[in-house]
Amino acid sequence: MTQTAAHAGAGQAYAEGGVEAMREAVARIVNETPVTDLHTHLYAPAFGDLLLWGVDEVLIYHYLIAEAMRASGLPYGDFWAMSKEEQAAFIWRTLFIERTPYSEACRGVVTVLKRLGLNIEARDLESYRAYFREQDLGKHIDAVFKAANLESAVMTNDPFDSNERPVWEREAAGDPRFHAALRIDPLLNDWTNACGMLQDWGYDTAADLGPKTLAETRRFLSGWLERMNALYMAVSLPPDFAFPDESARTILIRECIAPVAEEHNVPFALMIGVKRAVNPALKLAGDGVGVADIQAVENLCAKFPATKFMVTMLARENQHGLCVTARKFPNLFLFGCWWFLNNPSLIEEMTRMRFELLGPSVAPQHSDARVLEQVIYKWDHSRAIIAKVLADKYADLLHAGWTLYEDEIRRDARMLLGGNFWDFVKGRAGGAGS
Repeated sequence: MTQTAAHAGAGQAYAEGGVEAMREAVARIVNETPVTDLHTHLYAPAFGDLLLWGVDEVLIYHYLIAEAMRASGLPYGDFWAMSKEEQAAFIWRTLFIERTPYSEACRGVVTVLKRLGLNIEARDLESYRAYFREQDLGKHIDAVFKAANLESAVMTNDPFDSNERPVWEREAAGDPRFHAALRIDPLLNDWTNACGMLQDWGYDTAADLGPKTLAETRRFLSGWLERMNALYMAVSLPPDFAFPDESARTILIRECIAPVAEEHNVPFALMIGVKRAVNPALKLAGDGVGVADIQAVENLCAKFPATKFMVTMLARENQHGLCVTARKFPNLFLFGCWWFLNNPSLIEEMTRMRFELLGPSVAPQHSDARVLEQVIYKWDHSRAIIAKVLADKYADLLHAGWTLYEDEIRRDARMLLGGNFWDFVKGRAGGAGS
C-alpha cells in the first residue's frame, strides 16, 4: 500500500511547499482542541469560598502583589492592613494606571477582561466589579470553561486543610469537570505535625516511623485516594530535596508513597525547587526558587520502576537535565511550566527543548491557576506558544521530506493538551496504556 493510500481520508496533506498553510492549520487546531488542565488550585463549587473568582481575586494574585510592592515601595504592613478591595484597587492603580501592564501577570489580567467582553479602554475597575457582581457562579464557571476551551481541571486537595477536609467528609465535592489530586505536603515536609494530626483522626501513628506507623500512614493514603477518587498524589518540595537520605521524607516515600502509588496505579507528582518564604513579609508572594539535584529524580525512577512519577521543576537551570532524565525512564512524565517559569520566553524555550528531546510525549503546560478566570489567560497565552513551537517542528519535518496530514495534527494536539496525561494516569508504569 502506498503512503498516499494509507492516509486516504486523513484530511489535508501538507508537504514542503505548504508550510504557511500548515502553520494556519496548527494554530486553528490547537485552539479548537479542549484541554485537561492537569494541575490547578481551583475548587469545585461545593467547596464554597475556597473557589476564588472575580476581578478583585484576579488582582490580588500573589504574582501581582509582589510586582506591585516592588513598584510602589509601600510598607508591607500598610498593604496587609488593607481590605481585599483596597488591595485590589492599589494594585490596579500601581500596575495598570501608573505603569504600562506588560508583565506576563499584568497582561493576563488584560486578556481576562477582554475575553469576558469588558471594556478595557475604560480602565474602570468599578465597572469590572459590577460585571462580576451580576454573575451567577454556576453560569460563570460555564462561561470561563468555554472561554478557555477547558474540558476539565485537576484540583489540589489537601486533607490536612481544616477548611477543605469537611467537604470531603460529607462527600459533597462532586462536579465532573473538577478532578481531585491528593496533596500530601504536610506528610512529607512536616512529619512531626502531620503525625499528630493523624493521631487526632484515629490513626495509630508515632513520630519514630515504626512498622505500625507506616502501615497506618499507608491506610491513610489509600483511604483518601479512594474517598477523593484522586488522579494522583502530589507534593511541592524544596531545592535541597534528596532521595535517598536519612530523613523521614525518604522513609515515607520508600515505605508508604511509592507502594501505595503502585498499588492504586496512581502517579506520584513531585514539584521541586521552591524556597519558601525568602521574604516572609510578602506572605504567599514571598517564595523563591532554587536549583535542585536531578539525581533525586533519577534515583526515584530507578528504585521504583513500577511506580509512575510526574515531575516539574521550578528552576530554569534544571530543565535540560530533567528532559534527559525523562529519556531514560518511561515511568517519568514531564508536565507544565511551573510558577516562575510561566512566562512566554521560558515556556517557548522549555516547550521547544521538550519537543526536540522527547517528541510529543509530554504535557507542555498546566495553568497552576488559583483564581477561576486565570485559566482564560494562561491557556490563551500558552496555546499560542505551543502552536508556534509545534508548527516550527512540523516545518523542519516538512523540509526534511515528510508529508503531514491534518488528522495527525489533531492527534498530536489531543495528546499534548490532555491525552498524554490521561494515558499516563490510566496506564501502568513502563508505557502509556500498557
